Amino acid sequence: MKFIIIGKNIDVTPGLREAVESKLGKLERYFTPDTEIHVTLSVQKERQKIEVTIPVKGGIIRSEQESNDMYVSIDLVEEVIERQLRKYKNKLVAKHQEGSNFKEEFIETEDNAEDDGEIRIVRTKKFGFKPMYPEDACVQMELLGHDFYVFCNAETDEVNVVYRRKNGTFGLIEPEFS
Repeated sequence: MKFIIIGKNIDVTPGLREAVESKLGKLERYFTPDTEIHVTLSVQKERQKIEVTIPVKGGIIRSEQESNDMYVSIDLVEEVIERQLRKYKNKLVAKHQEGSNFKEEFIETEDNAEDDGEIRIVRTKKFGFKPMYPEDACVQMELLGHDFYVFCNAETDEVNVVYRRKNGTFGLIEPEFS
């Protein structure tokens, strides 16, 4: 695995680098050697935050954790990513996403602001996306740990949204032009 580690408001010391590579190195058994792991360490006031993004075919695996201690944050993020990987590996394979960044052994084994009434947009995200099926979008939403996911529907070429319903099932929002 290839680690790309950057720091925001923090120097990435050899000790931090070693802790990240050691802890996230445990994920090596799941991925091929050429898989990149993007790690951002940041400090804001007393909060120590780590963000980990792993691009894989058909999407990304991502987690961010924060605590008062960077080493605790590193431990937490590794646990979350490993849990995500175990939980969704069967869905990745079942949905024909090949799992090309994953090792064969991993795929084949079985694992049991202030409220002043004014609406303000405080962040804008831009991202490219390729067409996918609603079921694949649900898998990606779960991998990201989000409650909804915006995607381009491969069947209709329209922008759709999948979301998690309160009862644990999924919903699909499709545009209807009048």
